[in-house]
Amino acid sequence: MIERKFEKYLQLFLEEKSDKVMLLNGARQIGKSFIIRHVGSRLFSHFVEIDLRADKEGEMIFANVRSIEDFYLQLGIRYGDNLGDWSNTLVFLDEIQVYPHLLTMLKFLNQDRRYRYIASGSQLGIALAKTTSVPLGSIEIQQMYPIDFEEFLGAMGVGKDAIQAMRQSFLERQSLSQETHDYIMKLFRYYLLVGGLPDAVNKFVESRNMVVVRTIQRDVHELYGIDASQYDAENSLKIRRIYDLVPSNLENKKKRVRVKDIENKKGKQFSDYADEFEYLMHSGISLGVSAISNPRFPLIESSVKDLLKLYLNDVGILTHILYGLNVNAILNDEKSINLGTVYESVVAQELHAHGFSKLYYYDNKQRGEVDFLIDDYNRLSVVPIEVKSGKDYTIHSALSHFISNSEYNICEGVVFSNVREISRKGKIIYLPIYYVMFIDNQQNIEELILE
Repeated sequence: MIERKFEKYLQLFLEEKSDKVMLLNGARQIGKSFIIRHVGSRLFSHFVEIDLRADKEGEMIFANVRSIEDFYLQLGIRYGDNLGDWSNTLVFLDEIQVYPHLLTMLKFLNQDRRYRYIASGSQLGIALAKTTSVPLGSIEIQQMYPIDFEEFLGAMGVGKDAIQAMRQSFLERQSLSQETHDYIMKLFRYYLLVGGLPDAVNKFVESRNMVVVRTIQRDVHELYGIDASQYDAENSLKIRRIYDLVPSNLENKKKRVRVKDIENKKGKQFSDYADEFEYLMHSGISLGVSAISNPRFPLIESSVKDLLKLYLNDVGILTHILYGLNVNAILNDEKSINLGTVYESVVAQELHAHGFSKLYYYDNKQRGEVDFLIDDYNRLSVVPIEVKSGKDYTIHSALSHFISNSEYNICEGVVFSNVREISRKGKIIYLPIYYVMFIDNQQNIEELILE
């Protein structure tokens, strides 16, 4: 079994935070239900799991429940043999967003203290935005993501002590030995192929069979597309079109969404597709990175331009689309293949999973673009990040101009590349690409980028 970081937090929540109900949000097929089932059935002698998506597509038992008495009646009829009391029973409402009225009811079910509850969903952000009475004081919303690179290392047999030693080397700006660097880069390239879908990672660990892995990625990618096309009947084709365009947009020089390509209609503006973009990001199947031309800390207060980059939520799905079964494009670092899109995607995925829920990039017509911007809370500044997949990692005119602008008050800049040795040139630190796994929004930036 793959050890997920979220498991420890979930266990502590269920053991200690009895005054709220957790809502676990995240895209489909990333392991939400599995981890709740795994932890919940271990901690509670009575564990009840209700798949509300299946209910809506089948008997619709909970479709018309409008009171806690109605809910208890339906629950008791079907799961009565496995119900205890508040101390030993956990009721898991999976895909709760399909019945928004149950979101509102959670407050009253929780206050009644007959049983404990936990819920998950793949479109909770959208459902909560449309729910008129959200029980904010009674719920805690948590986000879950595909398996990140650190978790992947654990699945591949790299021990916790080794990962902690690498983390310490990162904090102290120490380069890894050549042998260790080569091995971690090998696993990093595996991760680019396999990605973070739990089923894909499990199959790869078991068999190294990339045909099976690619089949899983293809099916999940298609599932996401179907979900996108079914979300809004009136605009379903536009949502699916935007989602299908993500890989080709990333292969363009600017990598941003081109509004004119969505419907091939003149006169369309970014604002015309705001709802479609929101769906793709809130559902977790795409990661949005917004453009800022005049960045100030905190970034959320900066003026965001109508220029958006969309990345797929899983780098394995991306490399499946781009390269299929030709794994040599990744493993052998083919000179004819530019992996810039893939490297940027994995960095977006890692930053998103590590607490940077809103991602930004720098855009200036005269100065160019910088791939990512993150907040430096300790120094009340912004950290620009550039991602390089080739040997020209020291060429970054936009980043250099960005850092030299005194108005931005930039203390540090980061360049991620394949190079083993950590070095500094002025305010710019050059780090191996795999060290992105240690950029965490829960820590101080000052700890991450040392003087």
